[in-house]
Amino acid sequence: MFRLLQSSLGPLVVVALGSACIAASFNWFLIPHQMLSGGLSGISMLVGYLTGWNIALLFLIGNLPILLWGLRTIGRRFILLSVVSVALTTWFMELLPQTPLVKDLLIAAVTGGVFIGVGTGISMRAGGSTGGFDIIGSILTRKRDFSLGTFLTGLNGIVIIALGYYKQNWDLALYSMLSIFITGKMIDTIHIRHMKVTVFIVTRKKDLLMQKMKKIQRGVTVIQTEGGYTKQPQHMLMTVTTRYELLELQRLVRQWDPQAFVNIVETVGVMGLFRRSS
Repeated sequence: MFRLLQSSLGPLVVVALGSACIAASFNWFLIPHQMLSGGLSGISMLVGYLTGWNIALLFLIGNLPILLWGLRTIGRRFILLSVVSVALTTWFMELLPQTPLVKDLLIAAVTGGVFIGVGTGISMRAGGSTGGFDIIGSILTRKRDFSLGTFLTGLNGIVIIALGYYKQNWDLALYSMLSIFITGKMIDTIHIRHMKVTVFIVTRKKDLLMQKMKKIQRGVTVIQTEGGYTKQPQHMLMTVTTRYELLELQRLVRQWDPQAFVNIVETVGVMGLFRRSS
C-alpha cells in the first residue's frame, strides 16, 4: 500500500503527510499534556515547557546543525527531503492549535506515539527523515547493522529522565516513555531498514552496473553464467542489502539495464563482511 502511495503521489507529498502526522501528534496529544516525544523534538518541548519559548521555532533551530552534518555524511536527496520535513513540521505546528483531543494521558501517549511513528516511518520510506535524532540514527545505522527504532528509543530515554528530573513529575516521564516506545516500534514496522534481502541480477552489462552500484556500499559477488536457451555468456551479480536500500538498487537496475533479470529473496541472517570497504 505504501509503495502505491509513494509512486502515485511522490516522495514530497509522502513527506508532507508524515510532517502533518507528527505536528498533529505534538499539538493535539503531547504538548497539551506536557509530555515529550523524545529526541531533538523532545528537547525542544522540554526547553519550551521550562522557558515558555516557541517549541516549533526551537525545533527548527535545533535541526539546522544536524541537517548540515547529514549533508556531508549521507547525501543531498536524503537531506533535501529532511529539510522539507523539518520545515513542514514547523509550519504545521504553527498552523494547528495546541488543543488536547483527549483528556486521558494513557490514550494521549499511545495515540501520539502512533502518529509520530507513522509520520517518521513513511518519511524514511520515501527517502528522507524527520530531522533530529532520525538523521543521527540513519548515519550510525549506515556503519552498524541494528534496529533504528531501538537505537532511537535508547537515545530518547535520556530526554525522558531529564523531564522527570526537571518537572518532578515521573508520571509524565513514564507516559512519555510509553509514547516513545510505541514510536520506535512503529518506525521499525514501517521503515524496516535493518531487514535484509539477497538480490541476484543476471545481466550482460556487468561493468556498467558494477560501476553504478558502488554508491550502495554493499559487497557484490560476480558469477560467470550462461543462458540456458541462448547459450550466450552472461554475469550474475549477487549482493545482500536492506529493504530500505533495495528501492535505490531497483531504480538503478531499471535505469541502466532494463533487460536484466532480477531475483529478490529474503535473507534470514548474514555472517562476515556485510558492508563494502570504502
